[in-house]
Amino acid sequence: MSEIAITLPDGSSRSLNAGATGADLALSIGAGLARAALVIEVDGAAADLSAPLPDGAQIRIITDRDSEALEHLRHSTAHVMAQAVLELWPGATFAGGPPIEDGFYYDFELPDSGSFSDEDLLRIDEKMRQIISADQPFERFELPLDAALQLMADHPYKRVFMELAAAGEEADGEVGSGTEISFYRNTDEFVDMCRGPHVPSTGRLGHFKLTRHGGAYFRGSELNPMLQRIYAAAFASKKDLAAHLHRQEEAAKRDHRKLGVELDLFSFPEEIGSGLAVFHPKGGIIRRLMEDYSRVRHEQADYEFVYSPHITKSNLFETSGHLQWFADGMFPPMEIDHDHNHADSDPDSDSESAVDPAARGEGGLAAIEPVQGTGTQYYLKPMNCPFHILIFKSRQRSYRELPLRMFEFGTVYRYEKSGVVHGLTRVRGMTQDDAHIFTTKEQMGAELGSILTFVLDLLRDYGLDDFYLELSTKPEKKAVGTDEEWDEATEALRAAATAMDIDLVMDPGGGAFYGPKISVQARDAIGRTWQMSTIQVDFQLPQRFEMTYIGNDGEKHRPIMIHRALFGSVERFFAVLVEHYAGAFPAWLSPVQAKILPVSEAHADYAHEVAAELRGAGFRVEVADADETLGNRIRRAKGEKLPFVLVVGESDVEHRTVGVNPRGNEVERDVPLASFVDRLAAQVASKK
Repeated sequence: MSEIAITLPDGSSRSLNAGATGADLALSIGAGLARAALVIEVDGAAADLSAPLPDGAQIRIITDRDSEALEHLRHSTAHVMAQAVLELWPGATFAGGPPIEDGFYYDFELPDSGSFSDEDLLRIDEKMRQIISADQPFERFELPLDAALQLMADHPYKRVFMELAAAGEEADGEVGSGTEISFYRNTDEFVDMCRGPHVPSTGRLGHFKLTRHGGAYFRGSELNPMLQRIYAAAFASKKDLAAHLHRQEEAAKRDHRKLGVELDLFSFPEEIGSGLAVFHPKGGIIRRLMEDYSRVRHEQADYEFVYSPHITKSNLFETSGHLQWFADGMFPPMEIDHDHNHADSDPDSDSESAVDPAARGEGGLAAIEPVQGTGTQYYLKPMNCPFHILIFKSRQRSYRELPLRMFEFGTVYRYEKSGVVHGLTRVRGMTQDDAHIFTTKEQMGAELGSILTFVLDLLRDYGLDDFYLELSTKPEKKAVGTDEEWDEATEALRAAATAMDIDLVMDPGGGAFYGPKISVQARDAIGRTWQMSTIQVDFQLPQRFEMTYIGNDGEKHRPIMIHRALFGSVERFFAVLVEHYAGAFPAWLSPVQAKILPVSEAHADYAHEVAAELRGAGFRVEVADADETLGNRIRRAKGEKLPFVLVVGESDVEHRTVGVNPRGNEVERDVPLASFVDRLAAQVASKK
């Protein structure tokens, strides 16, 4: 029998009989590895353990100790959930079930437009564990398109994925490319279309929990039918699953939507619309403090403040390319200026003199005959960058002005689909702390390093200090510019990132349509990762807008544009800070830094004296008068998560002291008021 040779990750080679599989390879190395093996990688591509090994391939065996195993464990568990649902609901059909961060989901259409209940999740869980106990094998087979469509005759959403793939269109990763469609069979009754790979059998699964259910449009479009989605968490071990569920419990306590109501910070009135927030006075204080400190730091770093309107004519975003590449994320246009009249030609004209009194109709309104004109489309802006470009172009620039750093708290509007709008983290109206830096190519590297240092230092001041960096490269289809330009920009970002001595991970294909980007990923107090600041190098928009500066040689040159958002958006950063601090903001950001509680009405005058002295020192304080018991007032004040609760009684009046209840620490008696003022000042200054 002929043999094949394969290479292992350590560089060693091994000979096997032709036709040997990944499972055979694992067994030849050791029985323990054979038991632990889940899938293999063949020349970097994942494959089933049952797949025959090609001669000369580099093979890696994936076990549950490898991070890559999670995707396959989750994907395989999703198939088990689909099998359970179809068994429990005869006549149900299914769509897609991908692995996602921390778990997976699957979409279903139930008979008679049914929906799932919380009790249904318990039934599904029980059925899934029966399937896992049966240790059913995942058996792969392939069919040509016509036969595959016939096999899925009762499952129209699977057929849609196949037809999309056959037409060369994106099929949400559910179907592989090529003329053959792959399937996996667990039993004679259950077959699922899937590109794979999967773990060898259902017995390798089991560390999961079904977490929630709800509606979801097929393929995320409201033009498609509403399906029923079940989400689940899944991990490689019982310990990892338990740790995740504990984090989720802690996250629920920190949910900014919940705390926003409890602490009276913001709301989303239905009268305004989905994804549009209003900030209440206390939330407004926090937001103002966030923005004001950012402004000070930007001034110190030689940024120049600019302002731009909320709407613009469509041709601006045609030039920038946003209407070509980003139209789905923009609000529909407003078509205005269809009609105009002579009185409108001068907006400052006196309309009383411009309109003949005899032309006035009932109620004093002028009956003006419109003059037909050409309508103009205006868009709510989704980005600030084209406006900053126009400021740059307002006059001829010199190399002596570069780098030119423009900064704006600019409000933008993006049409997020209703299914993804989520509190302050995904909104339709947001304020970006948006900077655009225009440099020469020679300055680009140093400027990127300076920007990244500035960003990381400022994030640390807000209490986030556990970072890694992610470098997103050119998208395969949705991009403009040459490969050479993308390579140069990517390398400049890589050099700036590696100089920070922070972990750098790659995000292939994750860049914007006009350039690669670095994103700062920050871990919060409970270990969750949030994408924070982004820095993007852009060769394209300067070309599209024909931007130039005069170099020291007297000739015109094209500047490089760097996009930089530090918070991302003020709203999202606000939400991150609420959850990071669990609503217990540090003293410098807290809307109320101290609340003063007189023991009884006899001590009210002194309580207000203390408040006046603290306010005079620049602090934000409130007094809770003695209109209910002291214990109730203390509990309520602590529920507001204030840095300090001060209690004043007879001894404090006599000695000008206060009783200090520091958040999270022991009560301190007879603290001199002057000492407390100094202490609070030091705490605010330290930003701790």
